[in-house]
Amino acid sequence: MALSWNEIKDRAVKFSKEWKDTTNEEADAKPFLDAFFDVFGITRKKIGTFEHRVKKLSDADGYIDLLWKGTILVEMKSRGKNLDKAFQQAIDYTHGLKQNELPKYVLVCDFHIFRLYDTEEQTTLEFTLDELVLNVQSFGSILGYQKKTYKEQDPANVKAAELMGKLHDRLEEIGYEGHPLEVYLVRILFCLFAEDTTIFEKQQFQDYIEDRTAEDGSDLASKIQELFQVLNTAKDKRFKNLDEQLNDFPYVNGKLFEEILPMASFDSKMRQALLECCYIDWSKISPAIFGSMFQSVMNPKERRNLGAHYTSESNILKLIKPLFLDELWADFETIKGNKNKLPEFHKKISQLKFLDPACGCGNFLVITYRELRLLELEILRAQYKNQYVTEIESIIWLNVDMMCGIEYEEFPARIAEVAMWLIDHQMNMQISNEFGQYFARLPLKKSAKIVHGNALEVNWEEVVSKNDLSYIIGNPPFIGKKEQKPEQKVDMEKLFSDVKGAGVLDYVAAWYLKAAQYIENTKISTAFVSTNSIVQGEQVGLLWNLLFNKYHIKIHFAHRTFNWRNEAKGNAAVHCVIIGFGNFDITSKKIFEYEDIKGVPHEIKVKNINPFLVEGKDITVQNRKKPICNVPEIIYGSFALDDGNFTLSEEEKNSILIQNNNSEKLIRPFIGGRELLHSEKRYCLWLLNADPIDIKNNSIIKTKVDLVKKWRENSNRTNTKKLAQTPSIFAEIRQPNTDYLAFPTVSSENRKYIPIAFLSPNVIASNQLYVLPNANSYYFGILTSLMHMAWVKSVGGRLKSDFRYSASIIYNNYPWPENPSEKQIKTIEEKAQNVLDVRASFPNSSLADLYSPLTMPPTLVKAHNELDKAVDTAYSKQAFTSEAKRMEFLFELYEKYTAGLFVKEKKGKK
Repeated sequence: MALSWNEIKDRAVKFSKEWKDTTNEEADAKPFLDAFFDVFGITRKKIGTFEHRVKKLSDADGYIDLLWKGTILVEMKSRGKNLDKAFQQAIDYTHGLKQNELPKYVLVCDFHIFRLYDTEEQTTLEFTLDELVLNVQSFGSILGYQKKTYKEQDPANVKAAELMGKLHDRLEEIGYEGHPLEVYLVRILFCLFAEDTTIFEKQQFQDYIEDRTAEDGSDLASKIQELFQVLNTAKDKRFKNLDEQLNDFPYVNGKLFEEILPMASFDSKMRQALLECCYIDWSKISPAIFGSMFQSVMNPKERRNLGAHYTSESNILKLIKPLFLDELWADFETIKGNKNKLPEFHKKISQLKFLDPACGCGNFLVITYRELRLLELEILRAQYKNQYVTEIESIIWLNVDMMCGIEYEEFPARIAEVAMWLIDHQMNMQISNEFGQYFARLPLKKSAKIVHGNALEVNWEEVVSKNDLSYIIGNPPFIGKKEQKPEQKVDMEKLFSDVKGAGVLDYVAAWYLKAAQYIENTKISTAFVSTNSIVQGEQVGLLWNLLFNKYHIKIHFAHRTFNWRNEAKGNAAVHCVIIGFGNFDITSKKIFEYEDIKGVPHEIKVKNINPFLVEGKDITVQNRKKPICNVPEIIYGSFALDDGNFTLSEEEKNSILIQNNNSEKLIRPFIGGRELLHSEKRYCLWLLNADPIDIKNNSIIKTKVDLVKKWRENSNRTNTKKLAQTPSIFAEIRQPNTDYLAFPTVSSENRKYIPIAFLSPNVIASNQLYVLPNANSYYFGILTSLMHMAWVKSVGGRLKSDFRYSASIIYNNYPWPENPSEKQIKTIEEKAQNVLDVRASFPNSSLADLYSPLTMPPTLVKAHNELDKAVDTAYSKQAFTSEAKRMEFLFELYEKYTAGLFVKEKKGKK
């Protein structure tokens, strides 16, 4: 009696494990082949002979390693030998065989690689020893089963998403949409995966479609409906006269096929699209890209830009390793030799619970589960070393119900459920190979709990009790304040109703607050991937003051800014941080610092991590109207509010002067950030205190003033309408009457320093510049130093990735040197003047050229290095070995300076 395929699979797994270290043809070929045929319940002695002698074309004798006449010829080689030569040798042998002895198959093998050649179809299948269980049905004809042709399959990739997308689009076009469509596609996806990973028989779903449905697709929907019903019905509950091909499908259950869906409808093209999906090898799906690949099915735009917004496997590991995985592996290393403690540790990890409250298609949950299953495999190896396990299912304690998630869109939520079953099956196959028993967890009895809903409205306690939960993980949406949809703004307003100014917060801040509320008075640890904006600028004070003071959050570990990348095409260029936190303190805190944001971090052990993700106390930097130190106030340049009429190009300026040369006194150089950095020329009409006759005598100027008046009068804003009464002047005039320092409001992240410059009062600064009146070379020296730049990078906000200077956050909170000596001040002034002199020696180069990392002159580099040293000395006698050390020092100084201010401000409020 022929063995069942499940029995053959079980034997195949045992065979692979038993023979995995075999290498030598001469010593091991015969017992290896005896055992190989035993996998299929075939006694080798009854069907074939070793060392079968044949005459080769050269008339010399040849010896076939094994010949089963008319069926298979086998040629064995020692591991690593050239199988191409072995194959040619085997083909040469066939010339000496009689017609009735010619084999249907030629198998060459080096104990690790199997290469099976079909002489009739002239196709080749190659696989490794541990993949034998996936390919046993390729040998079906030797058992008397009808020979089947297996089409060569492409790996699942972007093509898979495109094919599924075509099917999705067509079903949607005919009116099959919404929830039924999403569930329908997820079921098909499961079937496609199942037939390539031993859940179903090889090509079972494909054969069913090809054999049982019409080419025009007219009956495909009803046949698929019937299949779904069968997959949801236990074997003993099925109809006795059920089509044998249908009855061969296993019972899946797991609620995946439970819901009765409306009948779909197909045509010939749709049937072909489904078959093309079958021709892809779904066993090769990467868990990291699996979810996003099929989320893109639902969105044609996303389909063209696959993977632009999913978290890569490497970034997921950056989060879960310091959160829990490193600690678990360290614990395992300490007890792996103690068989009494291993079960206790195994039980501990099996009882862990995880929640991803923005789970998408489940990437975080899939990778987390996979890593825990790999740890479980190591536990089992240590515990059952050299032991035979009779019931493999009894030793696997981890299951998918340890994973929970919340997802806003239904299709990704359903995909996440299936993704968990698929990764579970993949891990079961690994353990099967390890212990020599085939184990598939069917029917599905447990599933990950993925709730479809708005995570900011859902009660997380109803998803998973905080008494059961161990960790919260994930990658909440990257949506800034300007990109938020109306409904998202409502979410934010509800959550931050008591927080003044919360409208500037990114959407991700809501997940931090929800998590802080949920984990209060627990030992649950949390970690999120976030855009780095929540640890920069004004968001820091708003969010982290609330988390620290009301919810007593402590940061446990952090990855400072890094480039958020993935392996997919069109990946998004976002600068991110990872923050791990809890409602309790720990002693072993870690910061992961990136010298290159695209590179690998190095780990720093610290005593405490502040919200700027540097070592320091839990302090924040607030919006401040006045500097904390005794220095001049910094202000914006002047604001025209003129609809562009006062701004002049070189050509417009010349046109005005041609008409009336006396108008030159009404025109000034006009500089914003771009003009300052790139030496571009721009001008403006500066009519403050201008003689009215001078305006009247130039028709161009008069027309421009008239246009400003009309534009302001037509404004919807009351204040702008009032300004129409004075149409000849800027709306906000803040022009210094002495030389001043000018700062661009935005500067490239690639520059080591923000280029600043002295300008004369004749040069009008626009509101795209910050202006520091009454500045001298000492102020220039401090503000163009590495010390100040460290503060800018850590405390300031960003525009995309560029530095965004701020008066209220950066300048007004900056801790200047404490009581510098006259000598130190003088040295800084001298070194600052040297920087200015070197810059002046390159009159044809712009500040952008001078401060580009590629073109910065060596003399300027040297001048800045000398200035940095002078500034550092004014702060501390000890050298600063890193930017992090600078920030630790500056935050200590900031805390010292603001302690007294806080008391004064508190008294003032009374």
